[in-house]
Amino acid sequence: MKRYFYKDGYRQSIHDGLKAVRGFSGSAVRAEDDSREAVLQLKDAMQNADAVVIGAGAGLSTAAGYIYTGERFEKYFFDFIAKYHFTDMYSGGFYPYSTMEEFWGFWSRYIWINRYAPIPSGLYERLLELVKDKDYFVITTNVDHCFQRSGFDKTRLFYTQGDYGLFQSSDPDGASYGKTYDNEEIIRKMVLSQGFTIAEDNTLIVPEDRSVSMKVTSELIPYCPDDGKPMTTNLRADDNFAEDEGWQKASHAYGQFLENHTKGKVLYLELGIGSNTPVIIKYPFWQMADDNPDAVYACINYGEAFCPSELKDKAILINGDIREIIDLLHS
Repeated sequence: MKRYFYKDGYRQSIHDGLKAVRGFSGSAVRAEDDSREAVLQLKDAMQNADAVVIGAGAGLSTAAGYIYTGERFEKYFFDFIAKYHFTDMYSGGFYPYSTMEEFWGFWSRYIWINRYAPIPSGLYERLLELVKDKDYFVITTNVDHCFQRSGFDKTRLFYTQGDYGLFQSSDPDGASYGKTYDNEEIIRKMVLSQGFTIAEDNTLIVPEDRSVSMKVTSELIPYCPDDGKPMTTNLRADDNFAEDEGWQKASHAYGQFLENHTKGKVLYLELGIGSNTPVIIKYPFWQMADDNPDAVYACINYGEAFCPSELKDKAILINGDIREIIDLLHS
């Protein structure tokens, strides 16, 4: 596939971040137990920033209500829990089902409630209100598309790890290399074929008697229109992840935004980034904040708000619930 856009902001920022982290001392500072002063500092930093770079991880969507365990999981996957004893959606997503009909029975529900059904809360809209008048850009490892669905400018978004709303070939090569395919129509047919109904606002409705099938009908199993191979989700799990034209545009835009804001009052706002993929957002944010004397690094994360000691004089670390902190920033 032709690469349409020359700047790979994704890989360049990862490279620069890793290089910087190797030069840090290894000592860290962590958030204070009392976050009131830090919230005031963050409010001031947001008001005075020339640009804001938001880095969002799973913790942000968790705060918005995307819970992959407990009541929400049990409501839509009770039959899979009974048969396979799954404890959360993630474990069900990685299970080696014996048939594609059952594989898509699980995954169609998973995709619908996390991509097409209503967002459980207005957290993303509240975040947008804070930055809508700023020169901002968002990089996220989340794949639920909540930023765009909540009104963020799509030209200022970079979904690095894919999108629940896209399929790709399971072995993208030749005619299917670098291509993705919208899946809303087929996912809708899949969940309906199992016996669910869909409300006008796209809420997935479980029948009162819970009489649903765990399988989709065979004719709904998706195959790639370009190479004939089985489709899969466009989620970064291995080297087969398809970086389509839209992904390349976003990577380019991210790299260009960073290049345009190496100086000045830039706020690097990290929301809910855990320790699983620090190389994509956390390390690059540390590096860029360290390189720019006027930059501020802010991290909101429940239990994991920390940074290298080299950044202690320009870091705002808040150990708390993102939803509560965003509300406080509005007060």
